[in-house]
This record gives sequence, C-alpha cells and structure tokens, in this order.
Amino acid sequence: MEAVEMIKGRRSVRKYKDTPVSHEVLEEVVAAAAYAPSWKNTQITRYIAVEDKEKIAKVAQNCVPGHNAEIISGAPMLVVVTGIQKRAGYERDGSYTTSKEDRWQNFDCGIATQTFCLAAHEKGLGTVIMGIFDEDKVKEVITVPKNQEVMALVAVGYPDEEPQAPKRKTVEDLLSYC
Repeated sequence: MEAVEMIKGRRSVRKYKDTPVSHEVLEEVVAAAAYAPSWKNTQITRYIAVEDKEKIAKVAQNCVPGHNAEIISGAPMLVVVTGIQKRAGYERDGSYTTSKEDRWQNFDCGIATQTFCLAAHEKGLGTVIMGIFDEDKVKEVITVPKNQEVMALVAVGYPDEEPQAPKRKTVEDLLSYC
C-alpha cells in the first residue's frame, strides 16, 4: 500500500469482528511502529496488549465514559499506550531542553500511536485512538510500570464496519505562508 493511500484510507474503527488478533501480527505492527521518530531517538512509547476479556470489560465499565466503553467492550484487544516519563524533552542532567518541558513526551507518543495505527491498517486491522479515560482507574486494572504514564487507549481488531471519511478541511484552511 502506498503511503498517501494508507493515510487517506485509515479510519477510526469502532466495531470489530470477534476474531482474535494474533501475537505475530501485533508484533509486526509494533516492530513497524518502532520506526516512529522520537526526541533524540529516546523511543519512550510502550504498548501493553490486553487480551483478557475480564480486564477489557473492567476498563470499559470503570475507566472510560459513554461511547468509548461500548467500543472497548466490542474489541478483541485493547492496547494501552504508555510513555516512559522524564526522557523526552529532557537533557541527561534532568533539565528541560525546551519550553515544552515534560509535554514533549505527548508529541512522541502521539507520533508512535499514529504509526502503530497505520501499520495496523496495513495488516488489515482496525483501530481507534481514545484519549478520554481515568488514568488512575486504568492503572488499577492494567499493570503499568511505575516509570510510565498512560498516554492513550487503542481498540484493535478486524473491522466489522467500513467508516466513511469525515469531511476534511481544505489546504487553504490548513496552510499559510509568510
């Protein structure tokens, strides 16, 4: 699949078939996502694949609101995207490199998460990135290493729908020159 075709073809999928995602396919997706750029090549993004139906149900029931709970409940896999703290945007002595301070890790994890989703799309998987969740409650259900924070939840599975592309802004709306 060509890059632009993949970017334009990837959709947020919210309904999935019951088919499990094999470890082999998920590992290929993560291997591709490892090529996402990051601050000074720190590669802080980590992925926790949740296959246990009880844990998925607990996250859906206790950690996310409304429609996100339905999406997670219907997915055969939930990937908890985490980021290692105090690396992206920092110097070796612990000082901040930029005025973004510790927020740079959000940028790196966002790039890696989108790369993960594009690689999953290439493998025939559907994904949707969710950012509305209670991190403390997620950590009660899913074991997250102490030096990491939860950055996003990604429902993963084989699509049981073909969402249409939402309307996009024009280049004139998005681009300016000076």
